[in-house]
Amino acid sequence: MKTVKVLFCLLCFSTVKSQTVSDRLHSAMKIFLNDAQMKHAITSLYVVNTQTNEVVYALNEETGLAPASCQKVFTSIAAFDLLGKDYRFKTEIGYNGNIVNGILNGNIFITGYGDPTLASWRYAETKDSVILNKWMNAISNNNIKKIKGNCYLDNSKFIFNAMPGGWIWDDMGNYYGAGTWALNWHENQFDLTMQPGKYEGDSVKIIKTEPNLVNYTLKNFITTGKVGSGDNSYIYSSPYATTAFAEGTIPAQEKPFTISGSIPFPALQIKAALQKYFKLFNISFNQIKLSEEVAHNKPLHSQPIKIIYTNYSPTFDNINFHFLKRSINFYGETFIRTIALEKTGIGNFDSGINIVRRYWKERGIEKSALHIKDGSGLSPQNRVTTHALVTALQYAHQQNWFNFFYNALPEYNGMKLKSGTIGGAKSFAGYHTAKNATTYTIAIIVNNFDGSANEVVKKVFKVLDELK
Repeated sequence: MKTVKVLFCLLCFSTVKSQTVSDRLHSAMKIFLNDAQMKHAITSLYVVNTQTNEVVYALNEETGLAPASCQKVFTSIAAFDLLGKDYRFKTEIGYNGNIVNGILNGNIFITGYGDPTLASWRYAETKDSVILNKWMNAISNNNIKKIKGNCYLDNSKFIFNAMPGGWIWDDMGNYYGAGTWALNWHENQFDLTMQPGKYEGDSVKIIKTEPNLVNYTLKNFITTGKVGSGDNSYIYSSPYATTAFAEGTIPAQEKPFTISGSIPFPALQIKAALQKYFKLFNISFNQIKLSEEVAHNKPLHSQPIKIIYTNYSPTFDNINFHFLKRSINFYGETFIRTIALEKTGIGNFDSGINIVRRYWKERGIEKSALHIKDGSGLSPQNRVTTHALVTALQYAHQQNWFNFFYNALPEYNGMKLKSGTIGGAKSFAGYHTAKNATTYTIAIIVNNFDGSANEVVKKVFKVLDELK
């Protein structure tokens, strides 16, 4: 009897052992697709061997689905090639007229080229005080103590519309829905600190915004939620708006609670900061004017004749690290507009998207597999295929900048994966090296699932665990 049991166990072990990765994925996906959360959902999974490009598993790999932030994969890789690993965004300080005895008989120009890191807190060299001191020192070092003309903030390198197509009202006022201009500031994000009440339903008091915003009024309808209920608040606004409103709940607690919103027109915040620093450096001036005010954001009639300082951002690979690791939508949209600026002379979303789609067509991805509206994946109108995602990832793997891209990918479930989440959509795309040293390139998208996204993620990971 013992011999029979041993033979039976050996047979079962042999059967499990003989199953291929494809077989195991097929079995795991069968369980996943039969889950109650997936009753009305559609799932696409595509896995290849990274080294050989051999297909390991394919399900609905040519079906276009909403990818959420996995779309950043396409933007990031294209920008590595179209802009370059060492690309630096610039902001120029120049003047026209002439300088006589410390008096500039002309104007100062601050011209933006889309730098997303101006006044960013993520890098030591880009903090607002560092940037403003550099600009003021550049003016002072040219013996300018008085400006007879104006200081112009030139946003005209990007078109007036600061938002890509398809973004929704629920997102635009929040930090992850920030627009992008030729002149950006503090990643076009502010933090709103509030004091919730002790009990559910209590009113909430606004303590401060950081940075302090000018020309911005926030109507507060946020109330106190249950203890431990988390952030269920939203800020509603749009580009160039001067009034916003916030509603929803934040949890009851004794300590202040902070949420983040989008700055609707960052040039106004730059203007306010400059006014303080001109006074600090004892430089008198007439007015600070915005290109939107004087030329409808078209090129200014008067232009600088001499550039006295060029402010450069950190390199693209450094910025891209945060783009993928922190999933910063604002960076992605700035990359798209900058690609357009570099290739066509003007930062237009539509032009940038078309350039990226052509770029991928030249690398084997059909345009019909890449219906995209933005560079970050925030638009619910985006549709891409997992086949396209894997194709892009396989292309990146062959490039000399690959390590910079790979290191920027977050880690989930012990795998290097970019994740994506929007309403009813969850996705992952990236790479995994199994215990036997086989490397896989993976993309999975689930759309229209029911219930908790966190529960879907746990079930997705059970499927992907078969690659370990």
